[in-house]
This record gives sequence, structure tokens and C-alpha cells, in this order.
Amino acid sequence: MYKLIKKEGNARRGEFVTVHGTVQTPAFMNVATAGAIKGGVSALDLKDLNCQVQLCNTYHLHLRPGDEVVKKLGGVREFTRWQGPVLTDSGGFQVFSLAKLRNIKEEGVTFASHIDGHKIFMGPEESMQIQSNLGSTIAMAFDECIENPAEYKYVKNSIERTTRWLKRCQAEMKRLNSLEDTINKNQLLFGINQGSTYHDLRIEHMKTIADLNLEGYAIGGLAVGETAEEMYSVIEAVEPFMPKDKIRYLMGVGTPANILEAVRRGVDLFDCVMPTRNARHGHAFTSEGCRNMNNAKYTLDNLPIDPNCDCPVCRNFSRAYIHHLFKAGEMLGMRLTVMHNLYFYNHLMVKIREALDENRFEEFYKENIEYLSKRI
Repeated sequence: MYKLIKKEGNARRGEFVTVHGTVQTPAFMNVATAGAIKGGVSALDLKDLNCQVQLCNTYHLHLRPGDEVVKKLGGVREFTRWQGPVLTDSGGFQVFSLAKLRNIKEEGVTFASHIDGHKIFMGPEESMQIQSNLGSTIAMAFDECIENPAEYKYVKNSIERTTRWLKRCQAEMKRLNSLEDTINKNQLLFGINQGSTYHDLRIEHMKTIADLNLEGYAIGGLAVGETAEEMYSVIEAVEPFMPKDKIRYLMGVGTPANILEAVRRGVDLFDCVMPTRNARHGHAFTSEGCRNMNNAKYTLDNLPIDPNCDCPVCRNFSRAYIHHLFKAGEMLGMRLTVMHNLYFYNHLMVKIREALDENRFEEFYKENIEYLSKRI
């Protein structure tokens, strides 16, 4: 259940109450695709990084180790040892981004595994069954993630099918939640708004799925090739038609600046691989801009990655040491930078929430938007 506490402009401060804990929003979800944060970071580490929600992926866990295996081991929360809320992505995005050969029909999608090429079928019911086996707090509806740009007629037909799939997801989740051996009988379903960059189709689709009274609504199909300005314009077009009393999730976005801009436009929930992916290449987000730890200028630099950061990494290690770890090919360099970046993202959300609590969000936005876009 989502509770809207207050607003400043379109920016929203709220709480999302789940069976696995309450999430203070706006919030960033930490991406543990296959049940682990890439870069050697575990669920236990996340507790020290202000993390509230862990995101795991249906497609990847279905392939390895298998959702039935995870169910036998007590579900994804027991398996990973993360005790807070978990959101599972439906697998739809991976089907459309990783599968080289795929055949989309009304029933669902037949595609080849990116691991060994074996054929897999996934539709709304299969996605819900996998996510039920995983026992996540929030399950995402199975949808088609449309490439940008896409033809208008194709997009229109696709979102109509995605709506039909959503209704099937809703019916299947109701059935699964009633079964005796279901791990989480209170699993929540979020619907996904699609429509490429066509505002009329986005609005039409949002109105249609809002009538289904789901627990949350996501804006999908963005950050896949369109400009930041196009993304912001889609959010602005859709936002007035999103239920005010339901949580709003912008999928796969983005940079710290993207997040601040989207909060300002009324979004509550975010996820992105950027903080971990960039960190594994030595790129650290800081209060002064993005810092490349591979640069030779850090060889004798005894300062922390960010002097204004209180994360476990900045409290204990120098730029010189982390620079050395990357140059030496030591895994610890990746791990420490991933931990710092996740803390940076989560702490940014803390500061956004504090600004909203104190009625100074617009001031916070103006003070921070420039440095959040800067590279050192």
C-alpha cells in the first residue's frame, strides 16, 4: 500500500508498505540481477549502504539456478539473505534484449536462451509462476519492451497485447497467491506503461491499465535509445494519468541527474545498473562529479573517493589505494567502488527525501542538478 505524505510541485514524498517492510520514497532499488550485486557485493553489504529494496531478475534466475531450486531453498530472500523487500523484473526486457531469435504470439514469446541456445517459452502465466516461485515482494507484469524508435502501428498493436497480457498476469497472480505452498501469498503486481515516445499512445495505455487497480505502476520502455529530453517529455505526458494513490516506478533509469529530474516530475521508484556497471570500470560518483579512479593523478592521492561521503569505503580507503587496485587488476577495487556508488545513489535519495520533508526540494534541485551531471 502506498501512502502519499506530501508534495512539492509534482515531487512526491511517500511510504510504500509491504509484507517485507516499509520503503521510504523516493527510493532507488539496488540491482542484484542473478541474486548478487555485480562486483562482489552481497545482501549483507547492502545493509550498510542505505539500501531499501533489492531487485532480482526473473529471466536470469529461471535459467540459473532455476526458480524451482530457489523455491525449494525458501525463496529469493532466504536464498540471498536479503531480508527487506525484493522486486523481480518480469523477464520481458531480457527476452527482447538478449534473445537473438524470438517469436511473439498472443500466448507469449518463444526465444533462445542466451546461455546455450535452448528454446524457452515465456508468457504472462509462466512469468507469474516463476516470480511466485522466487517469492518476491513485488512482481512485474510480463510485457513487450518496444525498441525506440518504432512504427506507430506496431506500437499500438503491441500495447494492446501488453494490456491483455497484464490482465492474464493479474488473474494468474490471484490464483498463485491462493495456493497453499506459495512462499509469499501477499505478492504484489505492478503494471507497466508502454507506448514508445508517442504521447497519445502512452496516455491511452496509462488510462487503460489504471482502471485495473494494481498495487503500483511503472513507466517502461525508456532509456533504450531516446534522448533524455524525450524521456522527460514522456514522463510529463503520462504523469497526470497515473493514479495519485499508487507508487510510480521508472524502469532502468538512470544517471543521478536523470533521477533528480524524474523525482521533480512525480516518480517514486528507480533502478539502474549504472552505479555498479560504471564502478566496475573505475568510475565513481561523487559530490564533485564523476571521478575516474584509473587516472594517474590519483597515484599519490591520500584523500577518500569523496571527502563529503560517509560510506564504509570513504571512511577507510584512499583514492591512491583504489587506483592501485584497478591498475593491479584486483577484484577489491571493483568491490569498493561498487559499494561507494551504491551508497552515493541511496544517500542521494535520503537527501531528496529530507529536502521534501523540509519543503526545500526545488532549492535542492537547483543546487545539485549541475554537479550531478559533471565529469571531473
